[in-house]
Amino acid sequence: MEEYPTKQVAENLDDPPNSRLFAVTSRSITEDELRDSFSVFGDIQGVWVVKDKQTKESKGICYVKFARSSQACLAMEEMHGKVLMEGTKPIKVFIAQSRSSTRHRDVEDEELTRIFVMIPKTFSEEDLKNTFKEYGDIEYCVIIKNKTTGESKGLGYVRYYKPSQAAVAIENCDKSYRAILAEPRTKATASEDYSGGASRGDYMGNAGDSMNQYAYPMADPGNYQVMDYRSGDFTRCLMVSTRAALTQEQIFALFDLVPGMEYCELQRDAYGMSKGHALIRYSNLGSAVYAKEKLNGFEYPPGNRLAVNFVDDGEDRSSPVGRMAMQFVAAQMMSAVWNGPSTSQGFSAVSQMSRIQTDVNLPPLKKLAPPDSKSKERLFVVFSPSPLPPDVLEDVFCRFGSLIEVHLVPGRKVGYMKYADKQCADEAMAALHGRVVNGVKMKVMLADPPREESHKRPRTY
Repeated sequence: MEEYPTKQVAENLDDPPNSRLFAVTSRSITEDELRDSFSVFGDIQGVWVVKDKQTKESKGICYVKFARSSQACLAMEEMHGKVLMEGTKPIKVFIAQSRSSTRHRDVEDEELTRIFVMIPKTFSEEDLKNTFKEYGDIEYCVIIKNKTTGESKGLGYVRYYKPSQAAVAIENCDKSYRAILAEPRTKATASEDYSGGASRGDYMGNAGDSMNQYAYPMADPGNYQVMDYRSGDFTRCLMVSTRAALTQEQIFALFDLVPGMEYCELQRDAYGMSKGHALIRYSNLGSAVYAKEKLNGFEYPPGNRLAVNFVDDGEDRSSPVGRMAMQFVAAQMMSAVWNGPSTSQGFSAVSQMSRIQTDVNLPPLKKLAPPDSKSKERLFVVFSPSPLPPDVLEDVFCRFGSLIEVHLVPGRKVGYMKYADKQCADEAMAALHGRVVNGVKMKVMLADPPREESHKRPRTY
C-alpha cells in the first residue's frame, strides 16, 4: 500500500509538526469530499485515502495535511464527531503521529496544549498570562524559579484549554519567546541547551523543585513547615501526600473542584519520577481551608487515602490584626464546612456523590436496562491516563438511561458502553465527551458497528 504519492511529499509530512490529521471515516467518502469538508480550516497540502492494495477500495482511513499546525488542530476540534454525509457514521479525527514516531497510539490533546517559553526574568505570572492570553483561554501559567533564591529563571509554561490555541500562540507570538510545545512530563526530555547553559532536561526533570512561588526547600516534604489547623495556623498552601501513583492532571482536576486554585505542581525527583507529594496554592484562605477539610482522608482512587496539610506560604501574619483576620476567615469557613449538608467525602457545591468527582452536572441515578435487552447503540470510550473502575463507569453512564452493561478491554485504556436506546447513548456522549471524572479524561464517541467479516479493524484511537 502506498499512502503518499511521492517521496518528496512524504519528507515534508511533519513540517511543521502536528500539521497532519488521521481520520476514521466511512468507506463511501471520497478524497474530494474530504478536501471540501476540511478546506474551510486552512490551506490543505494533501489528502490521502488509504486503500486496500488488492481491491483498491477505501479502508475508511485517511490523512489530511495542512500548511500550519494551528489549522490542523482547529480542524480536529471542529470535525471530530461530525457527520460528513447523510447516512454515514460520525468521523473520528486526531492529530497524526510523526512518521518517525515509534508509539502505537495517537497524539493526546494534553500533549498539544502546554507550551514552554523563554521570558524576561522580571516577568510575573500575571505578565506571562497577559502576554499570551490574546491567543486563547489559558488554564494556568507557571514561572520556573530558583529553589534557593526564589528568582525567576526566565523560563515558564503556559497551558491552554485547546490545542489550536497553543498552536496559534507558538506561530504568532514574538520570536524572542522561543515558544515550543512542552515535552510530556512522563517522557524523557531532550538535552537541548538554553540560556545559562542548563539543559531542557534540567528544567523539565526538576520542574517540581523549581516551579515554586515561595522558594521552599523542595527536596523532602519533611522540610516543609506543616501547620496544625487546630492551633489556628491556616495558610493558602497545602501539601498533598499519596501512596498511589497519581498524575499531575489527576491531582489538578481533583483540587480544582474547589474554586480559587491558582497553582498545582506534583513534586518530582531529578529523574522526573513522582515523589508522592504535590503542592497546591489557592488565591484565598477560605478555599484552602475548605479543600483541606474536604479532601484530607479522601480515598482517591479507592483504597488510597490522601493526606492534606497546611504548609507555610511565606506570608507574614505575626501582627495581631493579621492573625485575627486569618482566624476569622478560617472560623467562618470551618462553620460552613462542618454544618453543610455533605460529609467529609464529598463536595456539596459540586456533587452529592462521595466517590465521583466531576464538573459535569449529572442526572439522577437510573436503573440498568435488563441484561437481555437488545443493544441499539454502543459508545466507545478512551481513558487518559487510565481507565475508571467498572462500578464508577456504570454509576456515571447509567444516569442517562437504558444502559445495559459496561465493558473494559483488558490491558487497554478503552471500553464500551452498551445502550438499549440510541437517544440515551447520544445524550451520554454529548454530556461526557472530553470531560474529567475522578481525574480521568474521557473521549466518548460512537463505536463502530460489529463486523462479521474477518478484515483487520482500523485503529480508532
